Amino acid sequence: MLESQSNWIFTYKNTDQESTDILAGVNVSPVIKQLLWQQGIDTEEKVERFLRPSLDQLHNPEQFNQIDKAVQRVRQAIEAGESILVYGDYDADGVTSTTVMVEALRESGAMCDYYIPNRFTEGYGPNEEAFREAHRQGFQLIITVDNGIAGVEEVAVANQLGMDVIITDHHEAQEALPEAHAIIHPKCSEDYPFKELAGVGVAFKFAQQLLGYFPEQFLDLVVVGTIADLVPLHDENRVLVHHGLKALSRSERKGLKALKKLCQIEGNVTEEDIGFRIGPRLNAVGRLQDANLAVDLLLTEDPQEAEELANYVQDLNTERQKIVADITKEAISQYEAADHTKQVIIVVKEGWNQGVLGIVASKLVQTYYRPAIVLAIDSETKKAKGSARSIDGFDMFQNCMQHRELFTHFGGHAQAAGMTLPVENIEVLETELDTLARQQLTEEDFKPQLSISGSLAISDIDMTLLETIDQLAPFGMGNPKPLFHFEATPSDIKQIGATKNHLKMRFSENGQQLDTIGFGLGEKVPYLAKQTPLEVVGELQINEWNGIRKPQMLIKDMAVTSWQLFDFRGMRNWQEQVNIEKPNQYFVSFQGSDIQGVPVCDKDTVLAVSHPIEALYLLDVPSKLEDLQILIDKVKFERLIVCFSTNDSQYFRSLPNRDEFKWLYQLMLKRKYFDYKVDAPKLASFKGWKLDKIKFMFQVFHELNFVTRKDGVIVPTDEPSKKDLTEASVYQDRKHEMELEEIFIYSSYSQLKTWFSEQMEKRSNEEEMVYGL
Repeated sequence: MLESQSNWIFTYKNTDQESTDILAGVNVSPVIKQLLWQQGIDTEEKVERFLRPSLDQLHNPEQFNQIDKAVQRVRQAIEAGESILVYGDYDADGVTSTTVMVEALRESGAMCDYYIPNRFTEGYGPNEEAFREAHRQGFQLIITVDNGIAGVEEVAVANQLGMDVIITDHHEAQEALPEAHAIIHPKCSEDYPFKELAGVGVAFKFAQQLLGYFPEQFLDLVVVGTIADLVPLHDENRVLVHHGLKALSRSERKGLKALKKLCQIEGNVTEEDIGFRIGPRLNAVGRLQDANLAVDLLLTEDPQEAEELANYVQDLNTERQKIVADITKEAISQYEAADHTKQVIIVVKEGWNQGVLGIVASKLVQTYYRPAIVLAIDSETKKAKGSARSIDGFDMFQNCMQHRELFTHFGGHAQAAGMTLPVENIEVLETELDTLARQQLTEEDFKPQLSISGSLAISDIDMTLLETIDQLAPFGMGNPKPLFHFEATPSDIKQIGATKNHLKMRFSENGQQLDTIGFGLGEKVPYLAKQTPLEVVGELQINEWNGIRKPQMLIKDMAVTSWQLFDFRGMRNWQEQVNIEKPNQYFVSFQGSDIQGVPVCDKDTVLAVSHPIEALYLLDVPSKLEDLQILIDKVKFERLIVCFSTNDSQYFRSLPNRDEFKWLYQLMLKRKYFDYKVDAPKLASFKGWKLDKIKFMFQVFHELNFVTRKDGVIVPTDEPSKKDLTEASVYQDRKHEMELEEIFIYSSYSQLKTWFSEQMEKRSNEEEMVYGL
């Protein structure tokens, strides 16, 4: 048995016929109907909008509260020759938002510049000193993008200085809103239908209203910020990403072209290209230094400058990856050494790079599936600053807001937040969040959930199916790639990768093969027995190699629901492959064997165990079959490991046949004596027998009273009674040993597993009879 790491939610049960009936008029495959139905797309109109996202599905920006007031103020600034400052953020959403707003303002004729606060010295969002510096430099209007909704005090300072502030943001609003000239925010606009735009989406809407037309030239930026910020890809976001990917694929923007070249992206750009290549590189700039460089890259019209800046961004991303790996290792070590009873992970250290703590928090959540906060301490200010990431059942924003007084700065979403707080408040925060988590979370909440869209047979999985599923792209938050489930027996299992930390399996069915890959699952190989059915959950993808395209499954989770047999027979030093210290495993010897370093026990010790055993090791073959049958009958286990040695085997020492016994006895009668020490080697040489065989035959004769010892030699018995050779117990013992060895040592894996399965089936049948009775 191998337990799944996630809770599997089979969303497709009882939906097939319903989706087919209600969506009967939709001309798509049954698979697509079922997948759409599971997402609540349950009318023909919704299907049409989802499968064919068009720009006319976008909402009118006039539905934003105060957007006309904001446009009027910008136009007033342009007419009066005022200077406008675009105040952005240092992540990919922030720098694309800044670029959109700057280009829209410049096209409108505004005198403008942009400013990205430094993550390390200023932190996220508006800060008073930056606003005061903007005033000193002569700016009369500040437009925030992807931030500002929490800047109550900073906006008040701007107002005192005589500057107006227009806020465009999408982050969660707190108790009080800033007294800005205008706030453009979907969640602060009751008439705006869609609340989940990214920061760049809000900036795009403002740009559209300002310019008076739909600015398609910004779609290549909008798609990058939207995907990188992990907002739900439905409604407007789906439309913007669908058309944005096309725009990015053909974009002539010098910075994006340079980035695509570095990422080796050719042809059509996918959402994965942004999520795993372009987005992380843009984010890396603000994580390690001033993010203005990223905006410079997106704004530049000089191909050479774009190439130079892109290369610098690439170097920063490589450096960022190393820093993340180092801090993650330290964070895991700190957590492993700490109190594991806490429901929320909080790790803290002086000197950690603040720019990557969100990534580290995400890795902790992935590893332990608990809410995680990672903080870096500033030794001078005695404050801790960092990031939080959470799990589905725990709203990090709302729970932290219940203790807002502990923070100097705080903001974010349900699943991600940023914060600054005095060092002395960390322990209080840990206690309070632990209390809230205990009230809200159950044991099941600490396992991730996998929503499974359908079960397939291996023979169902082909390129046609993958191309069909691709109709649902772009995938991402709110529209994840569908996960499929199958059960089959792998024909090949192996560890791959430089450190053997990945798992690769091949499944075959009706002449069709499917390769599967599980990144980071290489450690599961010792827990996968051959010829055992395996349940797999994963997402389908295309594997292309040397121009050949074929389906592949990326494994998300797997499970073995039946007991497993592992065959270590005849394997030398098998104990080196086993974690001897692991709990709930037993090493049974029937013969009293002693193996160095192994905690050997007898069968009675195991029979006294009342709970199911994870691993039961059988070190030797029992003398009596009943001993093993009793063990199998009484003990419940998940994995059975046979470690029988083939040394001193009786199996190939075949029993002498009747003619051989007869010949030796007649020899005794003729010679009248047999001096074993002298005559046995001669006889062995003459007949080609082994000494052990000759010794065994005389043991049988002696037990049946056919011979006796006299004066140190073997002599025939006078008038022995007539007996069959098989009546001798030594003969029966040898025969019994050979039969046991045939079952347990020289059988094939399949034969051995069948034997054990039959014993367990007998137990199961007996249990059913008792239960039924």
